[in-house]
Amino acid sequence: MHLSEQEIERRKSREELTNLGINPYPAESFDVNVSAQDIKKNYESDKLNYKNISIAGRLMSKRIMGKASFAEIQDSTGRIQIYVNRDEICPDEDKTLYNTVFKKLLDIGDIIGIKGYVFTTQVGEISIHVKELTVLTKSLRPLPITKETTDEQGNVKRYDAFTDSEQRYRQRYVDMIVNPEVRDTFKKRTQLVNSMRHFLGGKGYLEVETPILQPLYGGAAARPFKTHHNTLDMTLYLRIANELYLKRLIVGGYDGVFEFAKDFRNEGMSRFHNPEFTQVELYVAYKDYQWMMNLVEEMVEKVAMDIHGTTEVKVGENIINFQRPWKRYTMYEAIEHFTGIDISEMNEEELRKTAEKLHVPVDDSMGKGKLIDEIFGEKCEAQLIQPTFITDYPIEMSPLAKKHPTKEGLVERFEAICNGKEICNAFSELNDPIDQRQRFEEQLELGKRGDDEAMVLDEDFLRALEYGMPPTAGLGIGIDRLSMIMTNSNSIQDVLFFPQMKPEKKAKVATEADFVAAGVPKEWAPVVMEAGIKTVEELKETKHTKLHHQISGLKKKMKLDIPSVSPDDVKEWVS
Repeated sequence: MHLSEQEIERRKSREELTNLGINPYPAESFDVNVSAQDIKKNYESDKLNYKNISIAGRLMSKRIMGKASFAEIQDSTGRIQIYVNRDEICPDEDKTLYNTVFKKLLDIGDIIGIKGYVFTTQVGEISIHVKELTVLTKSLRPLPITKETTDEQGNVKRYDAFTDSEQRYRQRYVDMIVNPEVRDTFKKRTQLVNSMRHFLGGKGYLEVETPILQPLYGGAAARPFKTHHNTLDMTLYLRIANELYLKRLIVGGYDGVFEFAKDFRNEGMSRFHNPEFTQVELYVAYKDYQWMMNLVEEMVEKVAMDIHGTTEVKVGENIINFQRPWKRYTMYEAIEHFTGIDISEMNEEELRKTAEKLHVPVDDSMGKGKLIDEIFGEKCEAQLIQPTFITDYPIEMSPLAKKHPTKEGLVERFEAICNGKEICNAFSELNDPIDQRQRFEEQLELGKRGDDEAMVLDEDFLRALEYGMPPTAGLGIGIDRLSMIMTNSNSIQDVLFFPQMKPEKKAKVATEADFVAAGVPKEWAPVVMEAGIKTVEELKETKHTKLHHQISGLKKKMKLDIPSVSPDDVKEWVS
C-alpha cells in the first residue's frame, strides 16, 4: 500500500500516542451533555450558563501560540472554537498532554473529547475554555483542506473545497465532514419522509411492508434486476414497484395502506435516475383519481411548510409555489398547448409521423401509448415548472388504470410534474379482472415486439381481483425526486447517501523510471514519490510552488545530499 507523507506521519503519531500510554481508540464511553449549536444559540455571557460542559468533535483547525492555543472542533451540529491552556490541562509537572500530544500528535480530523466551560473572547467569539482533553479517535488520512473567509456582508466563501462530484459520492463520509450543508440536505430528506408518514398515518391509513424479492415483477413499466434463490431453485426479481401486493391488501379488507419502499429498476442512470430508489405508494378504497389529486396537493403543500415554513421553495433559478390549487391539463391538452398539434384522434401511424415531424426520437417497438409518452416527454414535460397535474392518459400507457367513463381510449390517471420532472403517478385503479387480463395480454404482445419494459401477466394478482377489489385510488410518489426539489439539489445523487456508481478505477502507481521519463531528475524521483505523488498525471496536476515547498522540506528532513532545485525547475516537471 502506497502511503503519502502525511499518512506516514499520522501512523507514526498513532504509534507515539500508544507509546505514551494513550489509547488512540479508547473503548470507554465519553458522555456528551451539550452541542456546538446549543452553546452558540443559548449562551449568555452575563449568566455564565455553561459552566460544566462535556462535548466531543472533530478537530478542524489549530492555532498554536506557545503555552496557549486556539482550535476549532466540529460536532454534528456545527463548529465551535476552543481555548487550550497548557497549565489548565496539565496542572501537574508533566506537560506532555499539551506539549507533545496536543501540539505535535493531534492532527486535523482527529476526534477529541473536552470538558470545561464557555466564555467569550476579547473579540466577542463564543468559545470553550478546556479543562480536560481526551483523545477519542486518531485519523490516519488527512481531510481535504478547505479555507473559509467572510466578506463585509457576512457571506462565507470557501476555497479549495471538496467539490469533485465523483469523489463526493464515493466518499460521502468525507463530503459530510468538510461540506456541512450536505448533512442538512439529508436532514431535510428525513423531515420530508416523516412529514408524509405523519400525514398519511393521521388519515388512518396503515403502513405496511411487502416483498422485495418477487417471483414476478409488476406494477410499472421497467426492466427488473434478476437473482436466483438457491434453496427454492427459482428465479426471483427485485421489485420494480410494490403496487400489486398493496392492491392484494385492499382486496383483503384494508381501506387504506401505504409503504415507503426501496424499488429497483435495471435501466439508465442520470441526474434524475438511480437504479435503486425510494417511493411511497398509497392505496385507498372507495376513492378515485380526482380525490387523490386533492390529497397530493394537500400533502405536498404540508411537506413544504414542515421543511421550509412556507409553500414557496427555491429550486435553481425558479421559485416554486406548492400552495393549492395546482394547474391541471389533460395529456392531450398539454401536447396541443405546447406544440399546437391536436393528437387526440390520431392512430399509431399518424402519431409516428407527428413524432418525426417534431424531431422526437422513436423506434418500431413503440406502440401508440409509447409514442404519445415520448411526444409529451420531449415537448411538454420540461416546460412544466410550477406543480401541474397531467390527467387522462391513453389506455395503452396505463395497463393498471380504470377506463375513463366518458372519454373513449383514455384512463383515469394523473401525474404531477414539477420543475420539469414527474414527482408522482396515480390512477383510479383497474378492478375489473376481465379487463385487467386483456390489458396484461396486450402488454405481452408489446413485449414480443421488443418492448423490454412491457408488463408480465401475474395470474395470482388476477386471482385476487376475481375475489373482488373495491373501487380504489392508488398513488406513487418518488421520494428522491421530491427531495431534490425540496432541498434545491441539482442531481439525484445529491439526495442519496450512497448512489450507485461505476467501479472505482485504481490508478497505476508510477515507478521512479516513469517520473524520470516525465522529466524529473533521477535523484529527485524518490523524493517526489515520498511527497505522495502516485502517478505522472497527478504530478502534472500539482501546483509547482506547493510541490517545490514539499520536496525541499523532505530533502532537509531526509538529509539528502543532492543538488537543490528551484521553483522554475519544478514548474518544468509539471508543465
